[in-house]
Amino acid sequence: MSASSRTDAQISTDFDRLVNMSAAELRDWLATDESKKVGFTYPGESESVGRQSARRIITILDGGKVRGSDEATRKHKRKVVGYIKRHLAQRPSGDVTDTRWRYSLMNWGHDPL
Repeated sequence: MSASSRTDAQISTDFDRLVNMSAAELRDWLATDESKKVGFTYPGESESVGRQSARRIITILDGGKVRGSDEATRKHKRKVVGYIKRHLAQRPSGDVTDTRWRYSLMNWGHDPL
């Protein structure tokens, strides 16, 4: 079943299962050089898409709403679930401890280790 055909309840369940870092762990992670070195950054912006996402994830984990809206929160949860599932399917071989692949996933709230 694709992420777009899943219900809000299914997406929330997937989000809760896949986002395995706490808000505090994500805050600490965002302070690292490794977090700052990975991900795509749009021209004219100073922070990667993943790091921007992490800040929204922290808001959700802290019980808030993205941009103050239930709809924006639902959309972001759907985006996070899709990103994590796609990238988990692309797991590189070998030890992933110190890889850009892992660091990128961590910017989206998932530590594969």
